[in-house]
Amino acid sequence: MIQQEEVYKIGRLGKPHGVKGELSFLFDDDVFDRTDADYLVLCIDGILVPFFIEEYRFRSAETALMKFCDIDTLEQARELTGCDVFFPRSLSDDDGEMMSWAEIVGYSLVDAHTGKVAGKIASVDDSTINILFELEDGKLIPASEELIADVDRDGRVITIELPDGILEL
Repeated sequence: MIQQEEVYKIGRLGKPHGVKGELSFLFDDDVFDRTDADYLVLCIDGILVPFFIEEYRFRSAETALMKFCDIDTLEQARELTGCDVFFPRSLSDDDGEMMSWAEIVGYSLVDAHTGKVAGKIASVDDSTINILFELEDGKLIPASEELIADVDRDGRVITIELPDGILEL
């Protein structure tokens, strides 16, 4: 069984496209195209299930049309509409210095000065030039690459040089 720690969210399936089982796929991370992945993981009723990719083609910078093996009808595709799509961490192409923002959600953030855990990263706000880590408790931490001291991919920990007083805000 696939565990949540083994994958990270890269998007969501939209409506079916046509009648032969194709679905629109709205993605935040195009890692499935950059690596040699045969499958993606869908969350169906709270269970992570692998679906093998038959083919896909890009419609825009954030949308692709995805065809999974054995999903051949409009009805089958409709059942997958709205499913979150995940990518296996073990297949990620990035090393610790070139990880995508989507991949680090769930990592612990550790203060380099004190060694204390500041919290877990719930999301990354990259909508402005000043990228922020949003922790599970709602705190916002600057995600500047100059502040990141170390990334432990296996331990899922990011050590960061936190500015003085940032955790008290």
